[in-house]
Formats: sequence, structure tokens, C-alpha cells
Amino acid sequence: MMRCRCLLLAVLVVLHLAAGCAPEGDTPRHAPAPGEEQAETEATLTVFAAASLAGAFAAIEQAFEVVHPGVDVVLNLAGSQQLAQQLGLGAPADVFASANPQQMQAAVEAGRVESDAPQPFASNRLVVVVPEDNPAGPVRLQDLARPGLRLVLAAEEVPVGRYSRHFLEKASRDEAFGAEYGQQVLAQVASFEQNVRAVLTKVALGEADAGIVYTSDLVGAGADGVARIDIPDAFNSVAFYPIAPVSESPHPDLARAFVVFVLSSEGQEILTRYGFAPARPP
Repeated sequence: MMRCRCLLLAVLVVLHLAAGCAPEGDTPRHAPAPGEEQAETEATLTVFAAASLAGAFAAIEQAFEVVHPGVDVVLNLAGSQQLAQQLGLGAPADVFASANPQQMQAAVEAGRVESDAPQPFASNRLVVVVPEDNPAGPVRLQDLARPGLRLVLAAEEVPVGRYSRHFLEKASRDEAFGAEYGQQVLAQVASFEQNVRAVLTKVALGEADAGIVYTSDLVGAGADGVARIDIPDAFNSVAFYPIAPVSESPHPDLARAFVVFVLSSEGQEILTRYGFAPARPP
């Protein structure tokens, strides 16, 4: 009996010493209390953005996620007309950023964007691009009408394609180009693309002798392998970019926060860095 008591006493002493050696501050783990959840619920924010915004919005995506932990911004980049069509067919999205007001208006008419929601956030201009080694040799705007030149343009329903035709119309009214200039240029088009990045890529790869893109497309890695021919202000067109939350967004507060961020000084600085000019009312 004495031996059992001694053994029991030894066990109690060991347990007491073990408890005394536990590090201070250690507490049992437990499930978070109702007030201890993360400050921001994890969410995926889907942003439909014009293809010309690819570089700038990739940087804005990263910056926005830093100030909104737990939010994953997913960019759907395409021609604005394609994005407006997707919205019209009911595609889920939170934010729409268009390269022109017309495609934003299409989203409004489809009931996907409130009529008073769009806000201009950037502007852009046109520039002619040629391959860096320029084998076909165009150096002036008049050279775009030269027979045999392989020209690539965005399709007419694409914002940059429509702006390109505005340039041709203006130039055709100037005697330095002649009344037939626009028709002569369009006769040299080898392909019409569905977004501006496709135009830039074909020229950079040497699959076309010239193309018309935005000045912002000449910023970043995508502009490697091309040279530019500037379009004077008298013939150029200014592209205005509107942005708005999508009315059926499952995350309306985050959608509005993303729009506010794009319009903020930080968002505008990123856009300027990627070659966009400040927004001006059309």
C-alpha cells in the first residue's frame, strides 16, 4: 500500500512540474468568437475591361487587392463591343470599363448598368504602328494608301476601329490626302481584328506592314518590335473611357470601391504611367 501511495505522489509531482513549465501566454486554441471573423469577407470581383486597358488594369488589380485583403480581382479583357454583348446576354460581372461611351450605353440599354452610373476615367489617342525594321517602308500617313501595303485595323464595331475610320474621314477632307484617301486605305486592309491588342501583335510579328492602335499600346512589353507614325491633332480622335458598376453585381460595395479606386489619385497615376491621358468630357 505504501508503495502505491509513493507512486501516485510521484505522478502528481510530475504533472505539477509539467504545468509549471508551460510557456506563459499559451492558451488552448478555440474557434473564433462571432466578433473575431476577418474584417473583410473573401470575394471575387469580376471586372470587364477593354483590351487596351490590359497593362494598366493589371497594375490596378494588384494595387486594389493590397488595400482590400481577401478580394480577388479577375479581369475579363476583350473588345468593348464583345464585353457589352456578353453583359447583354446576362454574363455575371461586377464592373464594366469600356473604351468608348457607345458600348457603355449598350450596357445601359440592356439594363446591366444604371443610366447615371458611368463616369469617364481616362482618354486615349490614335497612332500608326509599323514593324521596327519597317520592310514595307511606310513613313507618312499618305503611305497607308499605297497599293500592296498589308494594313491591319480593328473591326468597325471595335472602338479603336471606329476611331480609325474617323481619322480616315477627317484626312479625306484635307487636300494633302485627297478625297479618295479613306477608300484607298481601306482597300489595303488585310484583316479586321476584334481588339486593339490583336492589331498590335500582328504588326509586331511582321504579319502586317502597318496598323492603327492607341498611344497607350506603345507602353510596356507589348510594344516591343514596333515603331510609330504620329497622327496630327487635326486628324486624330480622342477616345473617352467610361467605367461603372454592373447593377446586378453580387458585391455592390466592392464594385463601387473599385470604381472609386480607378478614379482616385493612385488609380489615375497608374493609368498615366501606362500611357493614358486624364479623362475629359466628350
